[in-house]
Amino acid sequence: MYPLNRFRRLRQNDSIRQLVQENQLSTNDFIVPLFIVEGENIKEEIPSMPNYFRQSLDHIPAEVNSLWELGLKAVLLFVKVDESQKDNTGKAATNPQGLMQKAIKLIKKTRPEMLVMTDVALDPFSNLGHDGIVENGEIVNDKTVEKLAEMALSHAQAGADFVAPSDMMDGRILAMRSKLEDAGFHHTGIMSYSAKYASAFYGPFRDALDSAPVDVKDVPRDKKTYQMNPANRQEAVTETLADIDEGADIVMVKPGLCYLDIVRDLANHVDVPVAVYQVSGEYAMLKAAAEKGWLNHDEVMLEQLTAIKRAGAKLIATYFAKDAAQLLNSK
Repeated sequence: MYPLNRFRRLRQNDSIRQLVQENQLSTNDFIVPLFIVEGENIKEEIPSMPNYFRQSLDHIPAEVNSLWELGLKAVLLFVKVDESQKDNTGKAATNPQGLMQKAIKLIKKTRPEMLVMTDVALDPFSNLGHDGIVENGEIVNDKTVEKLAEMALSHAQAGADFVAPSDMMDGRILAMRSKLEDAGFHHTGIMSYSAKYASAFYGPFRDALDSAPVDVKDVPRDKKTYQMNPANRQEAVTETLADIDEGADIVMVKPGLCYLDIVRDLANHVDVPVAVYQVSGEYAMLKAAAEKGWLNHDEVMLEQLTAIKRAGAKLIATYFAKDAAQLLNSK
């Protein structure tokens, strides 16, 4: 009751504001996405993602060591393979000498302590740009799940700490967990994209990996038959609880800012860590606005990341990880 309760007493200066701050960002919060390409001596900026790069394997050791020195302890790997390696079954995805498998081995050799997480989905390997096998105009579920489980096992065999299925097929977590257990990979974790929405924010990412659905007759033009409807909320809880029952160790919401209500719902319902993927469109929008001088890049970036953590995320996969780490380390 005013004047006995004056809430501004706890906002008077930096010292008291920091002492009572409810959420603190640190480098331990971040997962760094890495885009890896075939070839040598390649470090090419992604046009729609300023200051973010596709890199060949020979650049990865220096990149990983740089991340570690900043205090960043986890990477999430994505690969861009040559068109000649793409087909409708994702055959190249399980090649022991494939780009993903080589990248895992190289990172673990370079910096064994670095936590390596891997994208498990067929779209980088699909000539149709889908996260699953297409038959008669349908992305078929069960054949895709079998392939995804094989893919997850191949990543574990290469040394991945966590596999991160981003496909949204039904039953894939149980299939992967069973495949990993049967092969003796009891300690390989699963970070499931449990609530991945059919969002319009993925455009720059698909440019980065050339993984957008192709415009071909009798092939779906979008991913709405497997990714979730942005209008739905309860469905996210249902999907996530099912993934946990099937063996997911970490669950993820993707995208970030437009789905913070989902993050909070999951944080309230589950006992496993909730991760968020702050996606390429979110990154690109802030970069563009900052280049125009319309927003303060660093302040907005930290505000967004804090909002994601405040909503209940324990881990944040973000293209801002290096920028944020440098700022946090300088304070």
